[in-house]
Amino acid sequence: MPKLPRWWWIAPVLLVVAYVALQTQSTGNDLRYDELLAKIRADQVQSVVLEGNTVRGELKQGDDRARAFTSTRPEDPRFVPLLEEHGVRVRAMPESRGSWMSWLWMLLPLLLLFGLFSRLAAGAGGGGPGGALAFGKAKGKIFTERDVSVTFEDVAGVDEAKQELREVLDFLREPDKYRALGARIPKGILLVGPPGTGKTLLARAVAGEAKVPFISISGSEFVEMFVGVGAARVRDLFEQAAQAAPAIVFIDELDALGRSRGPGNLVGGNDEREQTLNQLLVELDGFEPLGEGKRGAVVILAATNRPEVLDPALLRAGRFDRQVVVDRPDRAGRRKILEVQTRKVPLHEVDLDAMAARTPGFAGADLANLVNEAALRAAREGRDVVTMADFSAAQDRVLAGLEQRSRLVDPEERRRVAFHECGHAIAARLGGSDSKVHKVSIVPRSIGALGFTMQMPERERRLFTATQLRAQLVALVGGRAAEELVFGEASTGAADDLRKATDIARAMVLEHGLSDAVGPVSIERRNTYLGGVASDLDVGPTVANAADAEVRRLVEDALASAKALLVRERPRLDAMVEALLEAEVLEGDALDRHLA
Repeated sequence: MPKLPRWWWIAPVLLVVAYVALQTQSTGNDLRYDELLAKIRADQVQSVVLEGNTVRGELKQGDDRARAFTSTRPEDPRFVPLLEEHGVRVRAMPESRGSWMSWLWMLLPLLLLFGLFSRLAAGAGGGGPGGALAFGKAKGKIFTERDVSVTFEDVAGVDEAKQELREVLDFLREPDKYRALGARIPKGILLVGPPGTGKTLLARAVAGEAKVPFISISGSEFVEMFVGVGAARVRDLFEQAAQAAPAIVFIDELDALGRSRGPGNLVGGNDEREQTLNQLLVELDGFEPLGEGKRGAVVILAATNRPEVLDPALLRAGRFDRQVVVDRPDRAGRRKILEVQTRKVPLHEVDLDAMAARTPGFAGADLANLVNEAALRAAREGRDVVTMADFSAAQDRVLAGLEQRSRLVDPEERRRVAFHECGHAIAARLGGSDSKVHKVSIVPRSIGALGFTMQMPERERRLFTATQLRAQLVALVGGRAAEELVFGEASTGAADDLRKATDIARAMVLEHGLSDAVGPVSIERRNTYLGGVASDLDVGPTVANAADAEVRRLVEDALASAKALLVRERPRLDAMVEALLEAEVLEGDALDRHLA
């Protein structure tokens, strides 16, 4: 239908207002029936018009406006003879079945509702994408070849993942080479990895390298409160992809859509999320073969950091049959990521190798944030280059929070914090751990920490022995051991240390089988990509009690070892505390003198 002006719906309202005004004007001299009879008997009425129960007429005197009158008469058989008796001209008219204004008055509510609905539909885009009538339309963002400028040169630290995806590029560029050999590209490629490792960026780079349209959508955008909408959006998404083929469809956060089906769903298992997932499975596999003319070269990429919750039907061969792990980068990968992130950042004497070594466990997004924080610090201080000091301060801010030097700390509390942090440093350096202590600080931080000890491993390890894990426990409880040694009791400042130590001890006993009391069994599973979220234990009370006792024993033994170490190194501890109280931060040569 043609688009109507925005003001068109005001017209019926104006007509009604005019009608009411005219009616009010025409009935401005209403007479009660007894008043009308009195005027007739007084010979003041000149003429009347009878229309049903309505009497309209004119009086013999007065101005034009005052002469006209209107009245309503009951069923009175004496009324007409009375008019004839007093010589009043009488004209009778059939009762009106309603004027056009009366009909308009009745239709006005319908017109207003129609106008309101039309305005809502037009304002929201009608039936187009995102409109009020577009519940079944996919909300994917379509980027053409010109819009996607990201290439593999912009993605660093995931060389193995890039190598696996080069096959997709080659297929999109030269599909006939593969079809001639009977080869089939995987329908779906699932990018699996922790948050911030560059899964979305990698998918955009594939589209940028292939020079094909890129359709991006989140898994949560399929499911709505209306039944059937999600399935319709899945169908629409694949129709868009077929029209744009060759193309790449990227579904981010696939776990929001493809969560495993099970008895925990709604009654009957027929909820909206399950219908949407079923439709996705049909589109990936299909009851009808998808020929070249119908679908063409369309590759489905998806990303998730929760692969363990995905429905098994999604991961079988013929659907998402290839999984590409996008893990946190190693030291060399972090070095490459820092090179990419600092392309447009003016650097001055910045050692990227040292920064890569000092940032173990950082993902690509973390490193990008680190570079940005360093540039912001340089800008705040009015410099036109970014230095190593900016990167060091940015790392402290990312890991420990913003400095709060203006915060007042009680002298006794400050001294306790100094012993706590120095206890960590000495236990980490001399307790058998291969970590190097880079910095010790007692400057309060915005996250609530009154101090921190930064220690980085000399070598990045993927495997740890029981001896190495026990050394980590000693380093973690070194702060509490120093407090008990010097002040006779511990404080609440060791809460986070105990939490981390308990997690390590628990993993040793329940997951890695590194305990003689429980044995070489694994009775707990963890989601590696989410930082070790544990599942419930499926063991009997005997094993559970033994495991709890062993976890406690490991932490207590570590605390005893740390305390014994600090007793032997008490002169070193006291000297280091005095230096820290004076300087507030120890690093570099000043720190090495106390830990050599």
